[in-house]
Amino acid sequence: MSEADVELIRDQFEAVNQRDFERAMNLYADDVVLVVSRDSGPHPGTYEGKEAVGNWFGDWFQMFGRDYRFTIEEARELGDRVFIFASHTGRGRASGAEVHGENAYLYKVRDGKIAGVEFYATRDDALEAAGVE
Repeated sequence: MSEADVELIRDQFEAVNQRDFERAMNLYADDVVLVVSRDSGPHPGTYEGKEAVGNWFGDWFQMFGRDYRFTIEEARELGDRVFIFASHTGRGRASGAEVHGENAYLYKVRDGKIAGVEFYATRDDALEAAGVE
């Protein structure tokens, strides 16, 4: 991993915050794999390919209003992966209820594209999965 890989992932989060989903999805490899852990979000499981991953993220964003945003709290290289810890805030689309949460991610980058994303409920879960104590 390199600093360029970390910046690629920061750009993906920025594109999502700007609701530029086309730009965000162009940062993914065609054969990207998303793994959503049981406790980290809706519809846990493994999603393979850009279309499946895009549909999962689309379902996620349909639950929230346009004010929904991510803030990267920590980003660093961990061997062959990039660790991201981010908070997210906004309002539910239907309820208007205020939402706040935190999630951690492990990204794999290949040839300048996001090739894998692992989505965890907590920082500790992600670091444990990466073999960091």
